[in-house]
Amino acid sequence: MSGECQSPNCPGTRAEFFFKCGAHPTSDKETSVALNLITTNSRDITCMTCTDVRSPVLVFQCNYRHVICLDCFHLYCVTRLNDRQFVHDPQLGYSLPCVAGCPNSLIKELHHFRILGEDQYNRYQQYGAEECVLQMGGVLCPSPGCGAGLLPEPGQRRVTCEGANGLGCGVYSVDERAAEQARWEEASRETIKRTTKPCPRCHVPVEKNGGCMHMKCPQPQCQLEWCWHCGGEWTRACMGDHWFDV
Repeated sequence: MSGECQSPNCPGTRAEFFFKCGAHPTSDKETSVALNLITTNSRDITCMTCTDVRSPVLVFQCNYRHVICLDCFHLYCVTRLNDRQFVHDPQLGYSLPCVAGCPNSLIKELHHFRILGEDQYNRYQQYGAEECVLQMGGVLCPSPGCGAGLLPEPGQRRVTCEGANGLGCGVYSVDERAAEQARWEEASRETIKRTTKPCPRCHVPVEKNGGCMHMKCPQPQCQLEWCWHCGGEWTRACMGDHWFDV
């Protein structure tokens, strides 16, 4: 399909559009990718984040088919990227789940993150590669301007960043005290992950130390009342079904 640009003073003459079946899997070698989660909001469904009715929207692959406008999706991605809270899945790669935290809702077609724009997408690719190295048991060279991924042998306590062939800086070795501190910090993060749940709206970790399932986000700008049991906004159904579940 082709057409002519209607913008005034546009030097272009014609534009071409191509259609691709969204049911077919894509590969890195293809020049066009079907973003199957983005669709026209023909039913005027409100964005679950800003509650506005926008079009087009992104529909998550969760059971509830939650809808988010593209502006809020961009903000959601950048916020999670800044906090390094993307999920590294062995099969899918570096992805995000539904903004409501629904299970089994990771975005499978990673080209959706192209919406971030070139600069943020480059950060996304860099962080994804770094996370892959860390998941494989490797480390990243902390030398300024390097950041090369290093995969030490099992049990190896000293690692040197090799400078040969421009693949590293040649100066990095593990600092034992810094490594011990990093292990303590990792243990703290695991404790936070195990004992808290994120607020469904702003995703700040909240700890429950007893009492009922009725939670209130401590963030002054959020203050969402939500359910610890089901992870959604607090409703009468929560009150009647599992208010005081242990």
